[in-house]
Amino acid sequence: MNPDKELRTAYRLRHLLDQGAADLPSATLDQLAAARRHALIQKKSSIKAPQHVLQTSGIKRLPAGVSHIWLNRLGLLLPLAALVLGLIGISQHAQRQRILDTAELDAEMLTDELPIDAWLDRGFDAFMNDERRRNEQ
Repeated sequence: MNPDKELRTAYRLRHLLDQGAADLPSATLDQLAAARRHALIQKKSSIKAPQHVLQTSGIKRLPAGVSHIWLNRLGLLLPLAALVLGLIGISQHAQRQRILDTAELDAEMLTDELPIDAWLDRGFDAFMNDERRRNEQ
C-alpha cells in the first residue's frame, strides 16, 4: 500500500472514530476512560527499568542487600590491568631481543678472522664499501 494512501486512511478513520465518540452516552465514555486508565497503570507496572550489572555464567547472584559497586569497579580495572601487564611483557620481550641481537653481533665479531681494530679503522670501512660495490657490479 502507498504510504500517502495509508496516512489518508488513518486520518479518515480517526475522524470517524472522533465523530462516533461524540455520539456515545456519557456513562459509556466514563467506562472507556476508566478502562484506559487501568490499562495504562497495568502497562506501567509491567515495564522494568534496565539494570546494568556485570553478569557472567556460573556466578550466583548476590543477595539483594549486597552492593554491586565493587563488581563494576572490578569490571573496569581487570581489563586495564591486563593491558598494563601486556605492555610490560611486550617491553621486556623487546629489550631481551635487543640484548640477544647485540650479543650475537659481539660473538660474530669476536669469532671473525679480522681483528677488532680492523673494524674500528675508518679506512678499512671505506675499503669494505668499495669491495661491496665492485662485487655488485
